[in-house]
Amino acid sequence: MAGNPSAAGAVPTAAIRGPVLTFTGDPFRLGLEHTMVHESDAIVAFGDGRVTHFGPADAILPELPAGVPVRDYGPDALISAGFIDSHVHFPQTPMIGAHGAQLLDWLNTYTFPTEGRFVDKAFATSVAKVFLQECLRNGVTTSCVYCTVYPQSVDALFEEAERLGMRLAAGKVLMNRNAPDYLLDTTQSGYDDSKRLINAWHGRGRLMYAITPRFAPTSTPDQLASAGELWSEYPDCYLQTHVSENTSEVAWVKELFPDRSGYLDVYDHHRLCRPRAIFGHGVHLDDGEMQCLHATGSAIAHCPTSNFFLGSGAFDIGRALRRERPVRVGLGTDLGAGTSFSILATLNEAYKAAQLNHYALTAGHAYYLATRGTANAMYIDDKVGSIAPGMEADIVVLDMKSTPIIRYRMEFVQDFMEALFVQMTMGDDRAVQATYIAGELRYDRAGAG
Repeated sequence: MAGNPSAAGAVPTAAIRGPVLTFTGDPFRLGLEHTMVHESDAIVAFGDGRVTHFGPADAILPELPAGVPVRDYGPDALISAGFIDSHVHFPQTPMIGAHGAQLLDWLNTYTFPTEGRFVDKAFATSVAKVFLQECLRNGVTTSCVYCTVYPQSVDALFEEAERLGMRLAAGKVLMNRNAPDYLLDTTQSGYDDSKRLINAWHGRGRLMYAITPRFAPTSTPDQLASAGELWSEYPDCYLQTHVSENTSEVAWVKELFPDRSGYLDVYDHHRLCRPRAIFGHGVHLDDGEMQCLHATGSAIAHCPTSNFFLGSGAFDIGRALRRERPVRVGLGTDLGAGTSFSILATLNEAYKAAQLNHYALTAGHAYYLATRGTANAMYIDDKVGSIAPGMEADIVVLDMKSTPIIRYRMEFVQDFMEALFVQMTMGDDRAVQATYIAGELRYDRAGAG
């Protein structure tokens, strides 16, 4: 991998230097010793939006054309593929940190009234700008995003993401029952609006469309069937929804769909379990449902911060990744029930969720989840999620001594793995020095923007 120009032959126009962490495969399956790459002094060069060179600095520097600028972040940095968020609600940005209650109460009290404001395209655009800037400030370079029932909210988000050059998946919420009238569509209007948005945005630059039934209780069987038909028309889109987040929600689904064997079977019956399906939460899935996700190539978005905030439970990642039937698992902040844009803060909560299920998540495995692992869950690990020639140059640069207490704690670490663990348990947005999107510096802490 190190030192080999990309097959496309792109010429580097810029480079960065510092310690680098990346992954060449799945450490849950193959072990960290075979998949984790840590270079203590490396060069990452990029041109035309892609990585052109990566390897030890002394090997790569002589290969760079004369005059290519190299920004040296120093030995206290850590350069990584950009973080990826597989489950987030951009319209909930204005209500992040709203007093929790439980899931269904929280939706009715805070979420739905806030989402009603997105009928105003100008308001949607203003929130999209804040949302994406916060993503960049936290090193999040790709997200899979829920918009609202209003198609103009999708246009607003995609317009801003396109301006920034970001790789992003998003979609209009489909919701034709069990919500306020002002947030309801119909089966036909939801299909028509989604189809228009797919034709306008999917595959345009780095943008991807996600067909988005909010969750089974807010869609009739007819609407779920329509979503399955739409996906069959556009099979390279995504499908995102929620499943088995909360025990009351699971019981409600059983009341609404008594003929189905369980919550996931509602979606599987309507042909919504396939590759590129991303199911948020999955806290209370049984073994049969896990087997269905494995067999269909569907993924779970693990959202520990949100699960703890709403008291939904602790997702058992060890059970999801069982060797005999591993399920693809990505990481999600799930704003605004999630209370932080920070993937580092999310990893801290993921560690705690694993501990509650008697599974010790290592820092190496956690960083894989935040990058290549979530890219794998989204079927884009051939594009983003790792640093190698030919990959898209979405990169985050961390400061390993970002706060006084972290700087002090780092004096006592014994090795790199312990240093990584300190970052994921104590780090937050202050640790992000820089975020590059397709090789363009889009956030620089030193310049505060």
